[in-house]
Amino acid sequence: MRRCAIFDLDGTLVDTPRGIVTTFAAVFAQLDLPTADSPTIRGTIGLGLPAAFAKVLGVPEDEPVVSRCVDLYRPTFRKIVLPVATGLVFPGVYDGLRSLRDNGFLLAVATNRFIAPAEELLTAAGLRDEFSVVVGADEVAHPKPDPGAGLLVLDRLGVAPRNAVMVGDTTYDIDMAHGAGMSSVAVTYGVHGVDQLLSAEPTCLAGSFGEAVAAVQRTTS
Repeated sequence: MRRCAIFDLDGTLVDTPRGIVTTFAAVFAQLDLPTADSPTIRGTIGLGLPAAFAKVLGVPEDEPVVSRCVDLYRPTFRKIVLPVATGLVFPGVYDGLRSLRDNGFLLAVATNRFIAPAEELLTAAGLRDEFSVVVGADEVAHPKPDPGAGLLVLDRLGVAPRNAVMVGDTTYDIDMAHGAGMSSVAVTYGVHGVDQLLSAEPTCLAGSFGEAVAAVQRTTS
């Protein structure tokens, strides 16, 4: 039986939320836009970049200022966050991923980052070689919470939904898992709090990456 574990990236594998907030602020400064507060920016993490900037700015996604922000975000993030990426990997991630692979799991990432910056971050963090498949938001019609990314991972790996589990720190991840027919593990150390995660009805909660690994093994046994 082929089993797979699919992981969100930001807030699940790598502690990038602080860097994301800093990057948003730097982008706004470059465009002479008012600075948003940290909770407002953190509340958009997990959305695609156009949706995130539109929400923070309070404008539609098709406004030209949104595309200017998105264009500036990637080189700014690359400069601020990538050089320190290995220090941002959550405790237990390296060992946990290898443990899952040693136990026969296929590993994948489904992220609302576009594929190129997702690959850059995983490589900078020393994690890329752990994953058989990485799916970015620009490879599907709609980002999470739409199930498209999860279904694409399953198709590429040849794994049935009942033998897959999604691990993520936001309701977008859990909703994607529901839509794709797979189990889910919500980690509580990322962006969304426990009550918000529970509202999406994950299969189980995990307070650390080690707990998430144990939950993955239980839910697919």
